[in-house]
Amino acid sequence: MDGPLDELLAALSEHTPAPGGGSAAAWTGAMAAALLQMAAAYADADETAERAAALRAELVELGERELHSYEPVLAAQRMPAADPSRAERIASALSEASQSPLAIARAGAEVADLAAGVAEQSKPALAGDAVVAVLLAEAATRAAGRLVEINLRGRSGDPRLAEVGELADRAARARERALGAS
Repeated sequence: MDGPLDELLAALSEHTPAPGGGSAAAWTGAMAAALLQMAAAYADADETAERAAALRAELVELGERELHSYEPVLAAQRMPAADPSRAERIASALSEASQSPLAIARAGAEVADLAAGVAEQSKPALAGDAVVAVLLAEAATRAAGRLVEINLRGRSGDPRLAEVGELADRAARARERALGAS
């Protein structure tokens, strides 16, 4: 294999901070949205296909944003340990770095939900692609949600932690619906 996908995978495997798990989660979600878009088009679900296209574009953009979202965390961690602002700078940077994976989880859960609806309404030959879209979207949702949890550990009252749990549950319910339909 030699092409853009191979280049993407090579970049992902390099010994560098980015791309990393956040970008991989976003790109996985984008693949799920692309499959949803195709399955929805075959199912004559035009509004779903249009929404899938928008979610795919959003997830690609989020994957790009993830390439740089952790840089402020690394910069704060390189500060001298004796610097009185270091701990707050790290906490603030981690909080901000949670924004794009949270957006990835939100988009992934929506893709999973929409794809489950397509799977439920599709003929068996078409339902397979919609089910794969659900499974990929759930993986993207859970992976991105876990990154939020890692970034926000020690902040038990942060509402984003509850939200990623709800998004993972939403994606899991979509999986159950889709698997029941296929």
